[in-house]
Amino acid sequence: MSETSPAYEGLADRLHEVQAGIADACRAAGRSAEETTLIVVTKFHPASLVEALAGLGVRDVGENRHQEAQEKAAALAGLDVNWHYIGQLQTKKARQAAQYASAIHSIDRARLVDALAGVDRQLDVFLQINLTDDPGRGGAAPSEIESLTEQILGTESLTLRGVMAVAPLEEPAAAAFERLAGYSERVRSFAPDATAISAGMTHDYVEAIAAGATHLRIGSAITGNRPDAR
Repeated sequence: MSETSPAYEGLADRLHEVQAGIADACRAAGRSAEETTLIVVTKFHPASLVEALAGLGVRDVGENRHQEAQEKAAALAGLDVNWHYIGQLQTKKARQAAQYASAIHSIDRARLVDALAGVDRQLDVFLQINLTDDPGRGGAAPSEIESLTEQILGTESLTLRGVMAVAPLEEPAAAAFERLAGYSERVRSFAPDATAISAGMTHDYVEAIAAGATHLRIGSAITGNRPDAR
């Protein structure tokens, strides 16, 4: 499906606007835009939107619901895109997600690492860290960083790329991402190659880039308003 389809009118313009915004934020931070990977989040949107995005050169898409991601990946098996799983993942669904995802950004507990041990393909993973004091939110507690890092490093099927987090709305994003940068340093003391930071969404990617984010998870600024959940 082409971006000229009425269903996706303006998609190319929105994508280019975000790409320009990323480039501007990188220049302001003294970084190169080449250091960043734009992951377009397509939650609730149909597979045809992913096709349209691929036609515009997008190669990385993100999903945060397993069933939806699995269905889209199967429907678009011949499409040249990398699927990033960015949502909370049930342990019992982990091995299924590993079959289509090129990366899982939400590794946050030992049981999930155990569930991915021995999968039949090498899988990139990010250690998700909770930036709040609320244990009900996604992510490992900062006190668990070292133990989970060591566990991932000891799991042959997993390649630790770095850390991931969602900035809480109740504080300035810059402060939250500054903490995340510190947590990244802790991970890198064990895993020097785990330099990636998955952070930044539509409303806070500028602050994330300033704090060193390498993987930006941006949805509605590019895709437009999400359809209702199915």
